[in-house]
Amino acid sequence: MIIDTHVHLDDERYRDDFDAMITRAHEAGVESFIIPGAHPATLQRAVEICEQYSDVYFAVGVHPYDMEHMEAVDFEAYAAHPKCVAIGECGLDYFRLEGSDAEKHIEKMRQDEVFRSHIRFAKKVKKPLIVHIRDASHDAKMILLEEDAGEIGGVLHCYNADDELLSLANENFYFGIGGVVTFQNAKKLVNILHRIPQDKLLIETDGPYLTPHPHRGSRNESAYTRFIADKMAELLTLTTEEIEAITTCNAKKLFGFG
Repeated sequence: MIIDTHVHLDDERYRDDFDAMITRAHEAGVESFIIPGAHPATLQRAVEICEQYSDVYFAVGVHPYDMEHMEAVDFEAYAAHPKCVAIGECGLDYFRLEGSDAEKHIEKMRQDEVFRSHIRFAKKVKKPLIVHIRDASHDAKMILLEEDAGEIGGVLHCYNADDELLSLANENFYFGIGGVVTFQNAKKLVNILHRIPQDKLLIETDGPYLTPHPHRGSRNESAYTRFIADKMAELLTLTTEEIEAITTCNAKKLFGFG
């Protein structure tokens, strides 16, 4: 069985065929799903889904692109929900930084502040982090270390194959592997995958984004975890069943369910 540790089931693109999509995932061997918190506007939808489906869980957090909405989220209330298993997705994203050097610096400082607030809250409620890092590996790693985030650990969502982040495996962090591993141009991830400790590997789709080959270009969904597991098995010289067992055990250990 497989756990999709990062899928945006609260996205509007799933509404028209939601039940059918969940059925396809079950038929493909997916046993559980985790909806990351990204934008406050969709959090209530995530909770509703979790209350309707016993195998769906959620996290509360605000994506770096939406950090201006932080004040709109009642973190305490969401974190107290029995289906809330993590805090995030949160982190640093420098990909879209615009303006002068001074303006970029201000934006980075604001992201730093918001990221640290997520980490401190996660430590307070004793839930792991779902960490988003894009073009900010060094700064994100330093923040995680400075805040002693290894105390609660978490997952580096959509692991970017940055060598600098590998040492976070020793700090109780896991590595989310998604559809990118099936891309022809994913040489960095393909080459570094064997260096990630197997007890720190997780499977995720990031659906509806980052659809794996051979469905690239269409909406991603949890049933496609099968292609990710197959590719990981090929690269690590394991069977797909072994990859499923390893990543499922890791997910249950990190998120504390199942």
